[in-house]
Amino acid sequence: MASTSVSRTRLPPQQVWNLIGGFDALPDWLPYIPESIALEGGRARRLANPDGDVIIERLVGFNEAERRYSYAILEAPFPVDGYVSTLRVHAVPGRDDVAEVQWSGRFNPKGATKQEAIDLFTGIYADGLNALYKTLAA
Repeated sequence: MASTSVSRTRLPPQQVWNLIGGFDALPDWLPYIPESIALEGGRARRLANPDGDVIIERLVGFNEAERRYSYAILEAPFPVDGYVSTLRVHAVPGRDDVAEVQWSGRFNPKGATKQEAIDLFTGIYADGLNALYKTLAA
C-alpha cells in the first residue's frame, strides 16, 4: 500500500471548511472537476474532469465538528485500487485564525509503480490545494 499527503495553511478554518466541507462541493474550488452530481442521497458523487473521464466516489466518513471527510474511489481512470482519501481542515496549533488543510490518501498501485502512483496523487492534491487558495483569495 502506498500513501501521500499534502497540506497548506491560510485563512480561518471555518471559512475554508464552509467552502470545501460539502461532499458535492469540488466544482466550487477545484477546476479539474467542473461537474459533480450527487448520488445515493449525497453519499456518493459522480465527477467529470475536463477530458470527460468519469470518477465515482463514495463518502465513507464525515465529521462536521472535526471538519473532515473521507471517501473511496469506486471508479476512475487512475492506476490504483483500494483508494481512500481524507480532506481535513483544522486550526494551526496556537493560531485559531489560520487553517491547515490536509488532503491525504492511501491506495494500491495497479498498472503503475508505487512511486508513479504517489507522484500522481501528490500532484493532484498539491494542484487542488493551490486552486483552493486561489479561490479563497478571489
